[in-house]
Amino acid sequence: MEEEKTLKKMAEAFKELANTINQCPDGEEARLELGPFSRACSLVSPLFRCLGIAFKFAELDYVAKVNDLVEASTSISVLPVMVDGDIEADCVRRGGSHTRNLLRVKRGIDMVKVLFEHIISSEGNSLKDPASNAYAQVFAPYHGWAIRKAVAAGMYALPTKAQLLNKLNEDDLSSTLNTEYTQKEVYNLPRFLVTRSHLGGPLRSGHRMIDHSSLKGMGRV
Repeated sequence: MEEEKTLKKMAEAFKELANTINQCPDGEEARLELGPFSRACSLVSPLFRCLGIAFKFAELDYVAKVNDLVEASTSISVLPVMVDGDIEADCVRRGGSHTRNLLRVKRGIDMVKVLFEHIISSEGNSLKDPASNAYAQVFAPYHGWAIRKAVAAGMYALPTKAQLLNKLNEDDLSSTLNTEYTQKEVYNLPRFLVTRSHLGGPLRSGHRMIDHSSLKGMGRV
């Protein structure tokens, strides 16, 4: 039996989430279930792992934050309840809070989205430019000089596009990204999370609870 493909699993899981949000009537906020959301996010982890040492920091941070959301889903049913609970407890700014971890997870999803954009638009077999550009756009604004320098050095150890394709068990990465992951509902999931899933209000008014730099990655697209 054909081995299940990582990107296809990601696409299917995130498409289900996007469909859930899209099925919500206009004017109403979708109450996205935390369990399916955190499980879908966990499917992104292997991609960071496949990118090697340059994104090891992202893999470790992302996995830890997703695991927190998975654990939270055993006692919290939907994302709005989780966010509202942190607001009421005045712990949104606290390191390790569920909402702060949600912001970091969303930033990881943004990284994947932007990386795929650059992979599709670039030529050749190198991942250095797509990955460097994606890092500069999504992660670098939140990192100090030492981390940015370490990441820059790690970019020289990135796999090639062909090697990444092999690790992900894909035959044609660009074709897969266009037909599986970058369907409109899936590709725009970060925007849907802010505008349609009850997170927009708390996150847009989050300057009262989280410093501006922590929210910078939640900008509307």
